[in-house]
Amino acid sequence: MRNMNRREFLWNSGGGLGGIALASLLQQESLLSAPNQVAPKQTTGVLHHPAKAKRVIQLFMSGAASQCDTFDYKPKLIQDHGNQWDPGEEVKLFQSSPGKTLKSPWKWKQYGESGKWINECVAPLGDCVDDIAFVHNMVSKSNVHGPATFMQATGFILPGFPGAGSWVSYALGSMTDNLPTFVVIPDPRGFAPNGPANWSAAFLPAEHQGTLIRPNAKNPISNLFPQNAGFISNKSEKAVLEALKKINRKHEETRQGDSRLDARIRSYELAAKMQLSAPDVLDLSKETKQTLKLYGLDSTKFEVADEINERSEINYFGRNCLIARRLLEKGVRFIQIWSGADNAHPRRNWDSHEDIKRDHWPLGRGMSIGTAALLKDLKQRGMLDDTLVLWTTEFGRMPCSQGSKGRDHNPFVFTNWLAGGGIKGGTTYGNSDEWSYKPEDPDSPTYCYDIHATILHQLGIDHKKLVLRNNGIDRRLTDVHGHVIHDLIS
Repeated sequence: MRNMNRREFLWNSGGGLGGIALASLLQQESLLSAPNQVAPKQTTGVLHHPAKAKRVIQLFMSGAASQCDTFDYKPKLIQDHGNQWDPGEEVKLFQSSPGKTLKSPWKWKQYGESGKWINECVAPLGDCVDDIAFVHNMVSKSNVHGPATFMQATGFILPGFPGAGSWVSYALGSMTDNLPTFVVIPDPRGFAPNGPANWSAAFLPAEHQGTLIRPNAKNPISNLFPQNAGFISNKSEKAVLEALKKINRKHEETRQGDSRLDARIRSYELAAKMQLSAPDVLDLSKETKQTLKLYGLDSTKFEVADEINERSEINYFGRNCLIARRLLEKGVRFIQIWSGADNAHPRRNWDSHEDIKRDHWPLGRGMSIGTAALLKDLKQRGMLDDTLVLWTTEFGRMPCSQGSKGRDHNPFVFTNWLAGGGIKGGTTYGNSDEWSYKPEDPDSPTYCYDIHATILHQLGIDHKKLVLRNNGIDRRLTDVHGHVIHDLIS
């Protein structure tokens, strides 16, 4: 007798005519697709309205970048610098008590026709402000890195939900047969809090999870190529994969509704194509010296430094942005680029509790040089029109000091910005208060739900219709929230 799984045993033991009747009814109602899921209401590749964008890049500043030292100019902080900070209400902070009002260590300057104030820390982005729409009244539901990162990446503060890129992949499908639909480029020093759970497919079909690419690693894509061994040849590898495919398909026939095995089979098929396409797209030696210079790269050589420094940050982020542009050209639909790893010491992310000047300057310069290059490069190639760029972080930082030189967490207000993909550049939506402590209008904050709804709208998707039932609940990226921010749309 062949081995029997639990479902088959129960069916053979007690299914009978009642089980047959139930299966028939479930099949008629399209409810037999998976143990905890029903057939999706969204059909892959079908748009709800004309799209203005077809690709997305999410730039994620892990550790909580300070809006007070980058994009949210507040003369009040300069005026009251050194005085005890007092917003007129009780303030409960993450790991400190309110200190003195703290101005940015660097100067502010207006840029572009819009006259947007930008901090010296991120000055290279000054050339791009007329292509950017800033949102200064973002609010998080958590002041803890893990849950807040989940919220910005998946729309929920709890684990177990698909990343935004997974939802986009599920809704629109792939634009190329040779590369993944959803690619994640981490900081070369490691993962942000939650790690790969930030780009998991969760209850969506497994093929929609993010594919990790480490452009700077010796082996950029894990397990893409076989190990160096004398008994493995191109011919034998193909034969093994073909045999494995047949075995897996036979195994899959007895387990209808389980997407994981099908995703694994598809991944093998994609990997075979990527063995040809990936090395080419990751090869920066084909770029001109002018392009490398634009991204802040003196050469294609790379090393990870022991401590944070400006030169290394420019190299890290610029390289990843250039790789992202090459991936977009080849048809990747959603790319997530991370700046900052976990909360190790010495700091290697944006979590500047101890010293804003020490940490934010190199990170800010690296991020802004790479991001400005990416925006300019996409624009000169005619790709910015249909590529939507999102800059985000899990929450902001306080307008007062922690110790003498650092800033504590601020979930009450922070900044996001968007560019390209039909976004109205040179605009600002939603202001913070005079301190950059809370939204100016406390009754109208902006949440990640609104940002996600707007991104999906630009991709031609109604966020309320992109739904998958899981465990008896209709799930979507925006949960039960979210409004399209039409003021941001050109």
